[in-house]
Amino acid sequence: MKAEQIQKILISKGKTLVTAESCTGGRIAALLTSVSGSSEYFRGGVVTYQTEIKELVLKVPSETIDTFGVVSPETAESMRVKVCQLLQADYAISITGFAGPTGGTDVDPVGTAYVSVGSANEGKQFRVASNKKNRTEIQDDFAQQALDLFFNYIQSID
Repeated sequence: MKAEQIQKILISKGKTLVTAESCTGGRIAALLTSVSGSSEYFRGGVVTYQTEIKELVLKVPSETIDTFGVVSPETAESMRVKVCQLLQADYAISITGFAGPTGGTDVDPVGTAYVSVGSANEGKQFRVASNKKNRTEIQDDFAQQALDLFFNYIQSID
């Protein structure tokens, strides 16, 4: 299970993790905290489902959302940076996307999300896709993909 592997690595490094979730509605945090002892490294998470809450709570600039869209790598990156600062953590996982069945665009249809992993100072953004059939399955798939991306990220740093 990726959550257990992430926990082991972060505890051994003395590092902390937080989440900023939109389309997954807290599923990433739920996966991380399903492992006993997660409080040693997981500080908490913020579910910023509405655009207004991304701006009010995380302080994602409205210019970022207006220019690039609420579902974009730029918004995911801003969410990551801001949640690291807000919750004073070493690392964060953020996600914004379209879980369906409504929403989506020609460029980013339902089943598309952007994940950002890293610290307040540096990170990586990824476009992920899910071919699952319903909203719950898409959300679960997005959450698992986000954990996989973060796991790969922390393995690549010292």
